[in-house]
Amino acid sequence: MSESELKSGGQLPRVFNVLFLCKHNSARSIIGEAMLNCYGEGRFRAFSAGSHPRGAVHPYALDLLAQNGYETDGVRSKSWDEFAASDAPKMDFVFTVCDDAANETCPVWPGQPMTAHWGVPDPSAVEGTEAERRFAFADTMRMLRQRIIVFTSLPLKSLGWLALQTRLDEIGRRDISQAS
Repeated sequence: MSESELKSGGQLPRVFNVLFLCKHNSARSIIGEAMLNCYGEGRFRAFSAGSHPRGAVHPYALDLLAQNGYETDGVRSKSWDEFAASDAPKMDFVFTVCDDAANETCPVWPGQPMTAHWGVPDPSAVEGTEAERRFAFADTMRMLRQRIIVFTSLPLKSLGWLALQTRLDEIGRRDISQAS
């Protein structure tokens, strides 16, 4: 969403496109995509991609999403290059959910979307028992769910461009480590 769209007082898009980015696009960004497509209630259309996609979605991410009733049909690990192409959907928002992707030079996204970093720990990097590893995925889902709920409740039509950017950055800085 551009500053001119907000300043012009023009009609905002009915559906906002959101891209979640992660290095491997196998867990965090996939979880974000599935959850926003649910919580967005038709106002948001979520996508995910990675700078160096693994090529497969982590099975624990798929299991967790399915167990919690999130749609996973068509979810796949893919490159962010798909979304930088001229024929790609125009993104309104781009959120990095891992520090690696946030620190990389991102492509130029068509439409100049608003961006923010919503970093969460990589659950696929957790070592330990199966229960500990699955808990890491559930914790990632909890953190992203909190951020997505706050995001979807923002009064997008009444916030100016700078105020909206500030709110997106604040969502990413929220201390969600102990929240339920």
